[in-house]
Amino acid sequence: MKNKILICFGTRPEWLKVKPLVKILDKSEYNLLFTGQHPDLLKDINVDYQINMSQSGNRLDQIISDCMLQFPPGGFNSVLVQGDTGSAFGCALAAYNRKLKIYYLEAGLRSYNLNHPYPEEAYRQMIARISDVNLCPTELSKKNLINEKVNGECFVVGNTVLDNLLPHKDKCEYTNKVLVTLHRRENHHWMDEWFSEINKIALINPHLEFILPIHPNPNVQKHKHLLTNINVIDPLTHSELLDILVKCKFVISDSGGLQEEGTFFNKKVIVCRETTERPEAIPTGHLHLCSSPGELFEIFDYINKNYYINTSCPYGDGKTSKKLIKLL
Repeated sequence: MKNKILICFGTRPEWLKVKPLVKILDKSEYNLLFTGQHPDLLKDINVDYQINMSQSGNRLDQIISDCMLQFPPGGFNSVLVQGDTGSAFGCALAAYNRKLKIYYLEAGLRSYNLNHPYPEEAYRQMIARISDVNLCPTELSKKNLINEKVNGECFVVGNTVLDNLLPHKDKCEYTNKVLVTLHRRENHHWMDEWFSEINKIALINPHLEFILPIHPNPNVQKHKHLLTNINVIDPLTHSELLDILVKCKFVISDSGGLQEEGTFFNKKVIVCRETTERPEAIPTGHLHLCSSPGELFEIFDYINKNYYINTSCPYGDGKTSKKLIKLL
């Protein structure tokens, strides 16, 4: 059989990171498996296989078991998974059980804290253990895997999400907008405190426009009434989000993707998390960790006065997919 790759994705961030690769592969070289978390993606994407997600029981259990039990029967001899979701782990484990070659895109990111981010940190470690080829975004991620003595080969290729950003690079400017996104599971227990603190900061900085696309998760939505000084808007498409990102002054977020994209556009990011699995942009000055709402005001004040940065992005150059083609 000619080498054919099953490319797995189910969330919008996963699609954004496999999309550059799909665009330059010939259709005869791959099949697409959609694992079902963000069904609106299917309005624009034709897939070969689809997982039907169950709605009962523990959600994380169901995602993994559905991917394993509904895994496609064949027609390909390798599988590519991306990132840190339960479906990425479920598909990787299904491939491992079938002795299929596993390519792991965005391998080697580590916080070494299983609770931050939870459950993503554990999924990343487990996928790397069973992958044949680990496609790492940075030298640090490769070093992590070498130190862990994983069995698979390791290559540094950059991060594919940046390939989507090249057409927007020359549109960057600094305006009075501050982009805010908060949604991660480990912040749900004190989302009200984060929102209250951001709202207070907005009140005493009326010259800035704080824009927060509200996440649909009920644990986020139930606190949006606290954001009286914030421009709270509906969730955005990726293109709409980029329009704000390239023009904002800086970012406040717990998103992994915005750490990469903000850095690529030389926008500083206040990372509302205890730790990050993308630490390469801390020494460059792009990322500033804020581990609790009580720390936000001081960090915000510093970034607001020192927002400008012009330093190379440590996550890649926007040409990762071309490097991947050679390896695949």
